[in-house]
Amino acid sequence: MLDVTIARALHILAIVHWIGGVFMVTAVILPAVARLEEPKKRITLFEKVEARFATQAMISVTLAGVTGFYMTHRLDAWDRFLDLGYWWMHAMVLVWAVFTVVLFVAEPLFLHAWFLRKAQSSPDGAIALVQRFHWVLLSVSLVTIGAAVLGAHGILF
Repeated sequence: MLDVTIARALHILAIVHWIGGVFMVTAVILPAVARLEEPKKRITLFEKVEARFATQAMISVTLAGVTGFYMTHRLDAWDRFLDLGYWWMHAMVLVWAVFTVVLFVAEPLFLHAWFLRKAQSSPDGAIALVQRFHWVLLSVSLVTIGAAVLGAHGILF
């Protein structure tokens, strides 16, 4: 089962990078950006930071998805999705799916353009909205991570 152990290590490293980055953007970068005096600078700085992290997050989200699928397949754990005691597995898939859709579909197709339009008419409103969205995603992600750690160690809710 060395392969599962390696997959689990890669899975956790991917999640630490991905959600840790979301935490950094949410709790540190966005508040700092919101404090900049010039509205144009807020949007420019946020765009630069977010673009750089989005590329990295795409890699981490993909790696987390591949390793999660691999572990579920290798451990033949599909039946856990039928047991509500393993709700945290559903939550992991949901969080992964939301980030995957945002990063790979919504952002390139319409979110980026929508944000830029919103930022032109209301820079403060755009940053505040992005900040709220990040806090919601981060909160759900952290609850999911905590529940997954407990669940993986036999503490089912």
